[in-house]
Amino acid sequence: MAKPKDKKNSKDSGGTIALNKRARYDYHIDDRYEAGLALQGWEVKSIRAGRINFGDAYALVKAGELYLFGAQITPLIQASTHVVADDRRTRKLLLHREEIDKLIGAVERKGYTLIPTALYWKNNRVKVEIGLARGKQEHDKRDTEKERDWNREKQRTMRAHNRDA
Repeated sequence: MAKPKDKKNSKDSGGTIALNKRARYDYHIDDRYEAGLALQGWEVKSIRAGRINFGDAYALVKAGELYLFGAQITPLIQASTHVVADDRRTRKLLLHREEIDKLIGAVERKGYTLIPTALYWKNNRVKVEIGLARGKQEHDKRDTEKERDWNREKQRTMRAHNRDA
């Protein structure tokens, strides 16, 4: 009799595949949405091997649908020999119609941008976290850095104070 899989030790039960740290630096992210990603078989194998780069990726609206542009999934050599792999192909994002309509309205009317912030496994499926974002200006980026440095210094001071007490 086969043993049931242990969810904690399963390598693709809910782990993060990749994070787009640059998105938090360059954009104010107002809202986040979870979207599925339409992938081919060789792409899933490459993602399992960790061969993805989506730092320059963004989402666009085409014909009432959302698509992910600029995400690079490097194909494995042994993954597929009969399929021509395009590592930067356009991939469809899978969302409910109400969510798509809401995002299209925000992008077209309010001037927002759709930026992927994270890629992760959920129930053996690849999910993308899409952020509804506004671009930061240079002074906003400096303020963010100052705030982050201040929080770090505050934590160091509190740790030193707690050690002495």
